[in-house]
Amino acid sequence: MPANERLRNVAIVAHVDHGKTTLVDHMLRQAGTFRENEAVVDRVMDSNALERERGITILAKNTSVRWTNDKGKTIKINIVDTPGHADFGGEVERTLRMADGVLLLVDAAEGPLPGTRFVLGKSIELGHRIIVVINKIDRPDARPDEVLNEIFDLFVDLEASDEQTDFPVVYAIGKLGVAKTKLEDEAKNLDPLFDAIISQVPPPKGDPSAPLQ
Repeated sequence: MPANERLRNVAIVAHVDHGKTTLVDHMLRQAGTFRENEAVVDRVMDSNALERERGITILAKNTSVRWTNDKGKTIKINIVDTPGHADFGGEVERTLRMADGVLLLVDAAEGPLPGTRFVLGKSIELGHRIIVVINKIDRPDARPDEVLNEIFDLFVDLEASDEQTDFPVVYAIGKLGVAKTKLEDEAKNLDPLFDAIISQVPPPKGDPSAPLQ
């Protein structure tokens, strides 16, 4: 397998408090980033003191996991955790340019909010393949079917391409580290999310055998 085929660069975007950083915590755990006996703080990616105090992501950060799919191929997934507030729009746009695909997290009860529109619009402008993750489906007031329709309408309103509008959907409970592709399925882990990233996000276009820029 060519070197670039073994890579995926994906950004995670969401409105503030839709569970993005918590989901990344579980992606790191399930991919074996930490030893079983290692003490790990919650919201690993919110390492800045102000971020931990306010519970929001201010600075974009990168991490990576190695995931072996059901065919035995190990793929390195570079994950960029981006701010969810429009006030940090420059940081969002800069980091989105580093990615080849996007995970768009939306709360299953709240649905798309202003921050969702902002980050989705930037992702669409860059032509990224977008995987929709409807998170917090365990909330008592969750309405995943309605939220999915609202997300589709938002894609159309933002003039997404036909390919972008035909987006894959993953349903998740980020705080439990589980995901599934159909609401009626049983969710056991984040395998469906990792599989979606590998199958839907294209590998980087660069030539790894070329000289340095």
